[in-house]
Amino acid sequence: MVDAVTLPVPDLDQGLEFYRDQLGHELLWRNDELGQAGLRLPDGETELVLSTSLEYAPNWLVASVDEAIKSIVAAGGTVLTGPTSIPVGRLAVVADPFANALVLLDLSTGRYATNERGEVTGVTRSPGPWHDGRPI
Repeated sequence: MVDAVTLPVPDLDQGLEFYRDQLGHELLWRNDELGQAGLRLPDGETELVLSTSLEYAPNWLVASVDEAIKSIVAAGGTVLTGPTSIPVGRLAVVADPFANALVLLDLSTGRYATNERGEVTGVTRSPGPWHDGRPI
């Protein structure tokens, strides 16, 4: 499942002005410390993640980053960075045999908890489809 598509923006407020205020995407969460904000894409669970520090990339939601890495490497892919722990789980960047970078993310720690303004207040562990053990 595609969890998110990351888009680089020069400034978080400018990105939100365009994607939230002008195009109407709902703000799900905002983490100023990371320079990121997550917006809901229409008709699905995939997020649009605006970032002041990351490049454009698809983010694949997997049951386990470590297991997904094993599968990708066994199939001929390579690990570019990670795996590393992040507030909501684990993350790694891999490449397929054609040099396409893919961000792998598991939500093994939980999901962001937010206040009424969408600001991240912590991480809440809750059951969900990311724990179902499906292969990537």
